[in-house]
Amino acid sequence: MNLLAPPPSTRTFPIKGMHCASCAATIEKTLKKQPGVHGAEVNYGTETAKVAFDPAVTNAVALAGAIEPLGYSLVVPAPASSQAAPASGHAAMAHDHAAVETDAELQALRQKTWSAVPLAAFSIFGMAWDLFGHMPPVWQELFHHLLPLLATYALFVVGTPYLAAVARFARSGHANMDTLVGIGTIAAFAYSVVIIAFEDTVPAVAALGHTFFDVTIVVIAFITLGKYLEVRAKRRTGDAIAALLGLQAKTALVVRDGVEREVPIAEVVGGDQVVVKPGARIPVDGDVVSGASHVDESMVTGEPMPVAKAPGTKVAGGTLNGEGTLTFVATKVGGETLLARIVAMVAEAQSSKAPIESLVNRVAAVFVPLVMAFAVLTFVSWLAIGSLFLPFEQALSFGLVCFVGVLVIACPCALGLATPTAIIVGVGKGARAGILVRDAASLETLHRADVLLVDKTGTLTRGRPEVVSFHNHSSLPDTDVLAILAGLERRSEHPLARAINAHAGASQVMPAPIVGFASLKGRGVRGQAEGREYFAGNVRLMEERGIAVDAALVAQEAARGRTPILLADEQALIATIFVADAPKDDARAAVADLQRLGLRVMMVTGDDARTAAFIAEQVGIEEVRAGVLPEDKRAIVQALQREGRVVAVAGDGTNDAPALAQADVGIAMGSGTDVAIESAGITLLAGDIARLTQAVRLSRLTMAGIRQNLFWAFAYNVVGIPLAAGVFFPLTGWLLSPVFAGLAMALSSVSVVANSLRLRAKPL
Repeated sequence: MNLLAPPPSTRTFPIKGMHCASCAATIEKTLKKQPGVHGAEVNYGTETAKVAFDPAVTNAVALAGAIEPLGYSLVVPAPASSQAAPASGHAAMAHDHAAVETDAELQALRQKTWSAVPLAAFSIFGMAWDLFGHMPPVWQELFHHLLPLLATYALFVVGTPYLAAVARFARSGHANMDTLVGIGTIAAFAYSVVIIAFEDTVPAVAALGHTFFDVTIVVIAFITLGKYLEVRAKRRTGDAIAALLGLQAKTALVVRDGVEREVPIAEVVGGDQVVVKPGARIPVDGDVVSGASHVDESMVTGEPMPVAKAPGTKVAGGTLNGEGTLTFVATKVGGETLLARIVAMVAEAQSSKAPIESLVNRVAAVFVPLVMAFAVLTFVSWLAIGSLFLPFEQALSFGLVCFVGVLVIACPCALGLATPTAIIVGVGKGARAGILVRDAASLETLHRADVLLVDKTGTLTRGRPEVVSFHNHSSLPDTDVLAILAGLERRSEHPLARAINAHAGASQVMPAPIVGFASLKGRGVRGQAEGREYFAGNVRLMEERGIAVDAALVAQEAARGRTPILLADEQALIATIFVADAPKDDARAAVADLQRLGLRVMMVTGDDARTAAFIAEQVGIEEVRAGVLPEDKRAIVQALQREGRVVAVAGDGTNDAPALAQADVGIAMGSGTDVAIESAGITLLAGDIARLTQAVRLSRLTMAGIRQNLFWAFAYNVVGIPLAAGVFFPLTGWLLSPVFAGLAMALSSVSVVANSLRLRAKPL
């Protein structure tokens, strides 16, 4: 074992040349077989491949070479790109590259469509005239000589991707949707060429009669048109990332050597002093050092109201400054900024696969081979069985029609697009509302959740507790007591600790120096001041230390929703401070909405039971678990899961980390730059409990869209393929023309994407 070997690397690469879910399955299977590859996940919807590989064994160039013979291109970024990454990181570059590739593909498809559709219209006009009216001999002769020329152009100019797919299939044995279309149209074209070549010399050929040049023209035109509409619609599904990237400032006004200089955003480094003028876009994350203004953070956090900024507050890159000038110190630049992490998270989620997609993957892996086998069986059946009841020439003609129809109408595209397009739109819609989804699995799981555990502080309450009463039980002056307490709480991250320090600051009391500080999980803190040991925390901590408390006072205040913070030395209680945190204004309405959605909402908090009960009553929660340690919260989640419940946990992502990790889906509550994006499956940027309801609705809307897409995609193929094969002909006389099969196939993919795009208009 080489201990110096580099760790496995996971990278996401754009893939060019995919045309259906079968393409994705082929690429994924090939990549997984490569030496040094630990795993691969190819997404047809986003046209990307996420590959985990050992850099000591393989690299991006080798991976690209593995799939190139199959007709696909893995786009390898230039080596310098990692050094010149913009603030929105590699995800932004990948999106920009994909957008350029998509635009180029759109342009090529647009040109082909414009040239093919008029030919199709001309062919359809001729077919309709011949079918429903009497075409004069002169027009019959015109069509007889013109259609072969038009079909040649359609097949060998517009249809080059389908010919190339057939050639690759002949070389490698790998087939996709283009292979099906190519084989079908080549068969129709070749059959027709034989007829016109020998109709005057071979009586048996002349008896075959009808040619299928019009089928070749119209099928290729319809499928090309469908691809154009599909790519154009898919382009719109990426609007969320495009909107986020549009927030990124291109330059920054930096103070260096006492002079303001405008520099490109990539040149800003941590520690730079950045000036933001009124109405300007904030370039990077930082801490305000001077100035006052209001900043519009709506596109980053989803919060519509501008937020006041003053010295000591934080600003996030991509947000819009209001009326004042701000000066701040850059703390996070490049890919570390909040905007860059949001873009990366959205891109990662959009390219991830939901568990429901596993069924699609299994079908896609065998879809094209099965369709090809069924098409051959159809043709043979018409010749073997159909010729028993029909003239051989008619059975052969019908067999060819059905052979081409089966190949053309089979649509792995609709199956492949059903899940990823809905995920892309759903994740993007969530991002615009301040709901960040880490992966598709989290979104799918949330829609099945039936129990929601919520923390109290910062989730149901405002998260800004304040000191409301101070009881000094010692002979020390109040200022000394407050100094000791502030010194202890200064190094704690708990919201109640911040309330103590804010109160000390307002009282102009300096925190006492503390040595030997230690955090006592779920109970409080301890430390030494001037050689004496002090403890600050909850009633449980005092009970463990054998310190008597004023139970009556604690009970009285707790009944009013106030939380006690107790300060003691090794012998006795020194002070009792009560802190109160009011419920958020919309907490009660949000809890009611969640309950109406069928969720069993429980409050689980480490706070005092009476305080928790008071807040729970105010917000409408009946089930409360109070005084629990972080590991106890995890045990509660486990107990519910053993009952068969699907558990979601909403918390601040720090004290609730064990429960968030154990939950089927964890939801981190945060606000602005303080949000711990990496801590849960879903992050609510504004920390607004109303977003919990929106997140649940988003998951249900997205999954409903996926189920609708999959239903129609499967139903379309289940009904369409037998219809094209002529299964209903003996009973009804129905025989589907390949022309209509091509139109139906083209529209199926477009309809799936269009149905996914409907999610954008639905309210949360």
